[in-house]
Amino acid sequence: MDNSTQQTGLLIIVSGPAGSGKTTLCDRMLAEEPALWRVVTSTTRKPRGGEKNHVDYYFFDHATFEQKIADGHFYEHAHVHGNIYGTLKSEVQDKLAAGTDLLLNIDVQGAAQMRETAQTDPLLKGHVVTVFIMPRTLEELEQRLRGRATDDEDQIQRRMKVASAEMQQHELYDHTILSGSRGEDFQALQQIYFAEKAKLAD
Repeated sequence: MDNSTQQTGLLIIVSGPAGSGKTTLCDRMLAEEPALWRVVTSTTRKPRGGEKNHVDYYFFDHATFEQKIADGHFYEHAHVHGNIYGTLKSEVQDKLAAGTDLLLNIDVQGAAQMRETAQTDPLLKGHVVTVFIMPRTLEELEQRLRGRATDDEDQIQRRMKVASAEMQQHELYDHTILSGSRGEDFQALQQIYFAEKAKLAD
């Protein structure tokens, strides 16, 4: 194994349906594991209250985003509810090559593209680990979505339909965390991170 391969970091991809708690889980991982860096993704949607460009997302208009896709700047991108989301190669390549561990929170469409790319991309191959956050039941997920009080009834029903389809894809992931308490989910993701780091070091 040469030095460049040895020092390449780990890219952990976390997916799960809306309401699964994946964003809260990722935020805690980043807060408690200082060696882990967040991959800032890109979107065409407008910033929500308090969101900052280059911190929460890279915000682009549709024309700019489409041009960046055409120019090959994205590892993955997807159209979701009228907006485009994607992961810039520039957000991943330099950090990963320098040995920095990265955490990427994306949906199942994006994760599938990343898995496919990682099979042939020399930087990603062997350094991508995918984790799916699986709600225990659809009923529990619906309760969580209603508890957030951020979606109207039509949005909740749409999210539930998407969630059902997403949950069927969990077997494509390297790891599935059957969601429990926030603490249990954090411990499970942390253990996966430590175990995968140890394998990479061997």
